[in-house]
Amino acid sequence: MTNDYHLPVMLNECIDGLKIRPEGTYVDVTFGGGGHSRAIMSHLGEGGRLVAFDQDEDALTNAIDDPRFTLLHENFRHLKNFLRMQGIRSIDGLIADLGVSSHQFDEAERGFSTRFDGDLDLRMDRRQQVSARDIVNSSEEGDIARILRLYGELPNAKQLSTAICAARKAEPINTTMQLRAAVSRHLPRGYENKYLAMIFQALRIEVNGELEALKMMLEQASEVLAEGGRLVVMSYHSLEDRLVKNYIKAGNFEGELIKDFYGNPLTPLAAVSRKAITPSESELQTNPRSRSAKLRVAEKKSER
Repeated sequence: MTNDYHLPVMLNECIDGLKIRPEGTYVDVTFGGGGHSRAIMSHLGEGGRLVAFDQDEDALTNAIDDPRFTLLHENFRHLKNFLRMQGIRSIDGLIADLGVSSHQFDEAERGFSTRFDGDLDLRMDRRQQVSARDIVNSSEEGDIARILRLYGELPNAKQLSTAICAARKAEPINTTMQLRAAVSRHLPRGYENKYLAMIFQALRIEVNGELEALKMMLEQASEVLAEGGRLVVMSYHSLEDRLVKNYIKAGNFEGELIKDFYGNPLTPLAAVSRKAITPSESELQTNPRSRSAKLRVAEKKSER
């Protein structure tokens, strides 16, 4: 594994958050370049174990050669089932570093970056059928507007959708630059790159079903975590962070706190830090891509 695959964000804060026990069982649901996994492994004893997930086949080349380590080429939405297949019913900690790796951004043919001309793909798992190209060329105008408004939080989603549908009548939109050209007239001056990033984010979330997968993973994580086990989640945009924050606070994704007869919150997790942890100034200088990162840490409550 080389650092140019993906520089781990807030590595020390993540490891501190996990509060690793040498003989414990841990899960890294976003293996990527293996930076977080390698740091976890360095804290494990002979009886410790780490299971990692990654749906991107490129990440498999970074696998750690260690009998205590298992890498699964799977989506973390199926966390509980795949852990059971590994004979694991309870874990001591789970880490998730959400979003796109530096490697994925830098591979032009994957279509994740607005900087390169490449296929309009955006699939995290290239085994799945539907790509961003399919959505842009086949979806109804109203559906494209909904995706851009919901997942990109774009105020001019309808304008952008209309422009995309007009452009695809002339020729299919198959590349990142074709999509850029289709919406160029509707990008606010001085904010072109920001709006493009929001468009690509929206399409990526739709293609990969990211928010639904995150919800499924969080619910399963709270089930498989042992009492006192730690959940460490790093997100890079408000939609993800809101889901994580609400689930830790309330045990649901709406953030509505439900209490028992005695006024105790009916939540499986307790926040370890009241606010999200953000990168230090020195990290922001060495790794500008960490700027939007928010880290939240929670602990599994006693069931008593």
